[in-house]
Amino acid sequence: MTRFYFRRACLAVTALCGLASAAQAGGIEAKQSEGVAAPFDIVETKVTVVGDDAVFSMRVRGDAGSERPSASGKFEGSEVYAYVWPTSLNSADVGFDKDQGIVALAATFHPDFDDAAKGATNRDRWHAHWVILNKDDACKGGLKVTDIPKDAKPKVPETWPGVPLLIDSPEYGTALAGDTVDVHVPLSMVGALKSASFDGVTAGLRVNADLHSPLLCVENVFKVASGDLSLPGKVAE
Repeated sequence: MTRFYFRRACLAVTALCGLASAAQAGGIEAKQSEGVAAPFDIVETKVTVVGDDAVFSMRVRGDAGSERPSASGKFEGSEVYAYVWPTSLNSADVGFDKDQGIVALAATFHPDFDDAAKGATNRDRWHAHWVILNKDDACKGGLKVTDIPKDAKPKVPETWPGVPLLIDSPEYGTALAGDTVDVHVPLSMVGALKSASFDGVTAGLRVNADLHSPLLCVENVFKVASGDLSLPGKVAE
């Protein structure tokens, strides 16, 4: 079901899905797409075990992170840019209730609001999140970060930032240098990672201008590494 939703969103949002190529040696290589802005044009993505970490890496045609949303001065309607690794993990693997949706790691930048854990600030830097995605036809991209209904009390990780979304804000090492994005995830925190499959996506999200469900939508999918969101990547050791 998860992969069906991803494929549907892919087909609905961008014709560039069909331009990507298959995985090699656990990672996923993709053909360059001149119609995609170079900082979001994925050419390779992989997840590799390095010591005690799983390193999520994405390589693009241009300078990773060089293109960012412009600050609007308000939360409503503000934009988020993201480098995303959708995975086969269960939401329980990252601290939420079981079977809540599609688990994705994302490196994001959003200059109009903070969503770090325990009141810390992060609007001025690229930083990592776990997000739980679900289908929602109200979103242009067909997917949303899952809303928490009013008065609901779901299980959330210790580093949940206190917003009404299934999102986590762990302080994972996140680096953008040259053409590469790297996020270091401690294996001790997500033990199921070694057996997980993954994909790579670059995307733009937007906060709902009316601040109601869906609060945070996937609005534009810039590029899909596999071409069909089939999660073909395998963690390399």
